[in-house]
Amino acid sequence: MKLLIRLCTFIFLTSFAASVGASELVREFRGTDSTTTVEFTVESPWILDWHLNADYEQLVALDITLIEARSGRHVGLVKHTKRIGNGVRLFHLDGTYQLRISATFARWRIKIEQLTDAEAELYEPR
Repeated sequence: MKLLIRLCTFIFLTSFAASVGASELVREFRGTDSTTTVEFTVESPWILDWHLNADYEQLVALDITLIEARSGRHVGLVKHTKRIGNGVRLFHLDGTYQLRISATFARWRIKIEQLTDAEAELYEPR
């Protein structure tokens, strides 16, 4: 019986610890066409996690631009690539934003994830 209680306590504590340090998904966007996403609100720090796939590797292209949602102001180009791949970009910005995505012969997925300060310290660009 004591073993069962210890096992249950261990499982509870490890699952609780894993959820405390985990990033929180704010939004996920997917598509094959060019588009402007719906608004999303984030606090610093946060990451943009992008994935690009395609059937025609020689023709694929993806541009991701960060736009301030309320004013429409161009904040900056997040990613420009003509290669299949993936990556992550860390931001230290608060606000409500949209992404302007320009895609050619591409299947793309973008996740916006809220991080803790501790997670941001561990960030490594890829």
